[in-house]
Amino acid sequence: MKTLDKIPTGKIERASQLVKTGIKVGGNYVAYYGEKMVNPSLNRDKLNENNAEDIYDGLKNLKGSALKVAQMLSMDKSIMPQAYVDKFSLSQFSVPPLSAPLVRKTFKKYLGKYPEDIYDSFTPNAMNAASIGQVHKATKDGKKLAVKIQYPGVADSISSDLALVKPFATRMFNLKGKDSEKYFIEVENKLLEETDYVLELKQSLEVSDWCKQIANLRFPKYYPEFSSEKILTMEWIDGEHLSEFTAHNVDRSKGDKIGQALWDFYMYQMHYLKQVHADPHPGNFLIDSNDNLVAIDFGCIKQVPEEFYIPYFELAKPEIIGNPDLFNDKLYELEILRADDSKVELEYFTKIFYDLLSLFTKPFHDDYFDFSDEDFFGKIAQMGEEFSKDTQLRKMNGNRGSKHFLYINRTFFGLYNLLHDLKARIDTKSYEKYIIS
Repeated sequence: MKTLDKIPTGKIERASQLVKTGIKVGGNYVAYYGEKMVNPSLNRDKLNENNAEDIYDGLKNLKGSALKVAQMLSMDKSIMPQAYVDKFSLSQFSVPPLSAPLVRKTFKKYLGKYPEDIYDSFTPNAMNAASIGQVHKATKDGKKLAVKIQYPGVADSISSDLALVKPFATRMFNLKGKDSEKYFIEVENKLLEETDYVLELKQSLEVSDWCKQIANLRFPKYYPEFSSEKILTMEWIDGEHLSEFTAHNVDRSKGDKIGQALWDFYMYQMHYLKQVHADPHPGNFLIDSNDNLVAIDFGCIKQVPEEFYIPYFELAKPEIIGNPDLFNDKLYELEILRADDSKVELEYFTKIFYDLLSLFTKPFHDDYFDFSDEDFFGKIAQMGEEFSKDTQLRKMNGNRGSKHFLYINRTFFGLYNLLHDLKARIDTKSYEKYIIS
């Protein structure tokens, strides 16, 4: 694979790369509409493939928050065209890595030594490369290690990257007024946290200790003495990424076992720790030779404040959803309905969220749920398609919901998709046995 000797870090340099990508996408649309004039039956599949490839090619050399956005979008299989999901999912663990000289330079800057002076052996070529960092294999005193190295300039470019995409996001999600700024601040703060490997080390040690009792779940051991703000060293665990495992697995019992560990892990965090691993994509989980789930990345942890947690999970109860007065009270608590809404807006958003929550909270309504249910996921996809075509929605003020929705909803979308890939049948109350009363 081609390696990178340099990553654009300046605002102008990164903006120029995004402009070039935009020009390519514009050209794809011109070609598509020209061809459609000749062939009216032409669908958008080829257009989606060309756009996905050009956008990904533009982002993969930028790394950082620009590529992280693509990674986040790849998790939303129910709404995005498949061509985008397929291409953007490469950002999870398969993008062009840094060259060996740049890796050595990073080590010298942040640990004061070159890798060969720290480890007994160190592979100069990355084993995996994603949006914010890449992983190398090393050994020390007979132990196999995974060494994660952050790309240079990633943290410094986050604010400028978000400033570039803010006008597009504002129009895309129809955000109006100064209140929309809270969403961008939330994203910026979480992305900055993900570039702090000292914080990630702390979170990794804490979560692995707090969740060690969960069955069929493993965590690597971490090595603070070989870590810094841009380098993180942990135990190397052999295994397949979750997406690689699901691509060939036909044993439902294995999918159930791994899926139950994944569900218990997330529910224990959400309901007991009141904080959650908010980046559930396949690149952050391995499956070992004994079909255990291995969680390997804790850069993105979302705290769940009590004032959000209570109404959020009360809306998962059928008796709340089915009571119009209680349902509306919760929508106001979660800032979905607003005091300045018109009667039309109140009626419109109440119905939208009633339909959405009645469907999306189904896994919480019974003691067991089968995530291989194609009807359930088909209805979610259909609802997403209806939202994308709803002209009335685009006329409404899109500032809906607490800022906490961004990462909590992302967590559940990602979790549901992973469980669907595993075709897992879940005991939804199993996690309760791990909670100390």
